[in-house]
Amino acid sequence: MSESPQSTAANSGPWRTVLDLVRPFLALIAVTLLFHLADQWKHGADAKFGTEENVRNVATQTATVAVAALGMTVVIIAGGIDLSVGTAIALSATMLAWSLKEDLAVRLIVGDNLPGITQKIRTAEGDLRQAKDDAKSAAETRLAELKSRQERVKAASGRWSKWTPPLALLIGIGTGCLCGALNGVLISSLRMVPFIVTLGTMQLYLGWAKWVADNTTVRPDRDTQVPQWCADLLSIRPTVLMFGLPIGVWVTLALAIILAAALHFTVFGRYVFAIGSNESTARLCGINVRWNKIAIYTLGGLFVGIAGLYQFSRMTVGNPTSGLGLELRIIASVVIGGGSLSGGRASVVGTLTGALIMSVITSGCTQLEVSNPVQDMLLGIVIIIAVTIDQLRTRPRVGGVHD
Repeated sequence: MSESPQSTAANSGPWRTVLDLVRPFLALIAVTLLFHLADQWKHGADAKFGTEENVRNVATQTATVAVAALGMTVVIIAGGIDLSVGTAIALSATMLAWSLKEDLAVRLIVGDNLPGITQKIRTAEGDLRQAKDDAKSAAETRLAELKSRQERVKAASGRWSKWTPPLALLIGIGTGCLCGALNGVLISSLRMVPFIVTLGTMQLYLGWAKWVADNTTVRPDRDTQVPQWCADLLSIRPTVLMFGLPIGVWVTLALAIILAAALHFTVFGRYVFAIGSNESTARLCGINVRWNKIAIYTLGGLFVGIAGLYQFSRMTVGNPTSGLGLELRIIASVVIGGGSLSGGRASVVGTLTGALIMSVITSGCTQLEVSNPVQDMLLGIVIIIAVTIDQLRTRPRVGGVHD
């Protein structure tokens, strides 16, 4: 059956744009209402799904995935993909944790830190106790030198330790930017499929994080080395909330607004959509595709670094393997929110909505005491449905006839 002019007009232009924006919201409302009613039916007056506390928990749990998905939105609009985003987040968090634990500012100034020099003194004291008479003199000299050095390290700590948190923050976020830039350089220079390149860098960043952490979890001292503002970023303690939500949630919303403005009101934003819609045409129009791809992936890496900060804020440790599997949730947030894996289409609002849909499903299943395997299967079904809708929406119609 041929399409009428009216139906063609209704499926394009502003009506299509409005529908694309509203569809994720309708899905979010439907999923939320479904779990709210199910929780009311099962627990009655004890239902907790719709409480203020649970809403706060859902927002907090969404923040890390959402902020990384903002960067993924730009990448997917440009027709790319980044499978390394999960391990890059873990690497950024690990680098941040390592910098704090090592008191990096002091270590850069004097070449050592208090935990390190203290451990060396303990080792030297043990060597002195076990030393024979002819070796005691050398052991005593070594111990005296270390104690003298300890005093210099203490003096430097009093002066320079205050610079370690901002330096660690810079290194953590900078690591995310570096990961994104490396992806962009490899993809644009080698002209390989982003899927393959980022599959390789996913393992590269995982190995890098394990090397930095020495195959363990990096644990800076929670009381003396982790700054309070960092621990409070996603804390749900009533004393640190801002308008009922953690500060990190508001930061995510602010970043979303800035990114949406950049995509829709800047030349760079137009380039992103142009490259994703048709890279060859964009190149013929004079757009430097190579450098713009590097910029796109670097921007995505910036959001990865911020997500690494969020992850560290929640756990206050650096776990090299904590990002495994996270890339699927991040990519799914964009797709569920209406983004197209073919490129050229995605929205910041849709991405945030998609991230919320997954968190609502997880929270609802937890309230209903659904087992983790079933939760994973439900999320998988939602992702398949979202990708199917995307494929049906982008599938060309032949001769103006419905399939």
